[in-house]
Amino acid sequence: MSIWRNPRWFRSSERQQQLDRHVRQTGQASFGLKTFDETEKAAAVRQHFERVAPKYDFMNSLLSFGIQRAWKRAAIRALAPQPGDRILDLCGGTGDLAHLTAARTGPHGRAIICDINMAMMSAGRQTYAPHPLTRQITWVQGDAEKIPFPDETFDAAMVGFGIRNLTHLEQGFAEMHRVLKPGGKFLCLEFSRPTNAVFRALYDFYSFNVMPLLGQLIAGSAESYACLPETIRMFPLPDELARILENCGFGNVTYHSMTNGMVVAHLANKL
Repeated sequence: MSIWRNPRWFRSSERQQQLDRHVRQTGQASFGLKTFDETEKAAAVRQHFERVAPKYDFMNSLLSFGIQRAWKRAAIRALAPQPGDRILDLCGGTGDLAHLTAARTGPHGRAIICDINMAMMSAGRQTYAPHPLTRQITWVQGDAEKIPFPDETFDAAMVGFGIRNLTHLEQGFAEMHRVLKPGGKFLCLEFSRPTNAVFRALYDFYSFNVMPLLGQLIAGSAESYACLPETIRMFPLPDELARILENCGFGNVTYHSMTNGMVVAHLANKL
């Protein structure tokens, strides 16, 4: 696909095809507009993030004009981690969310970053090495669809801008539900479709023209920065995602939209 083409937002029926049942029935999974064998998508995702890992944090700040930090701070305030909490940051990548929670949980708390991609975690560890909060953070390489921790381990679990990259979305949510303690808190921070049509048109142009160009010039991969907005267009909308979370066993599901719906924070509890 030409990176200059702006793919339309997926219809409801097409978004449903990204869910676990359809993936297992067909044996195929999408990553952006590319389709892979169900067993091969995880490798494609790993390769993608290995390419972008060295410049990941810098590019996120550049492409979002720095506002991604405000989104993450707002989401962590809503999660409201408590002193001493043990928190799982799934698909935690370079560790931004984990460090924000560590600042709130104090010296007796613990943030565990779990990510399948060692290159992303290595980049984050280098960035945060001098930071005093690093002592409260553990980095674990693991599969989000088979979280390597026992049942009822964590007081809170969160995933930021990573759940849409899983092969089996609902399995990932079910695993997060499994490792939460009863009453544990859950946060999913993810991109979504802007609500205003004019803003959405500007966002679409930026996503498929400016972002790939900057991705090529700075990170050396235009394709990587066209793929990311493609994945957003096929991800469930907020009300759809709320129903998925409820079906996975979560209760008290709410969501809060930011920046005209560009980003949505879903909150829930394990009942």
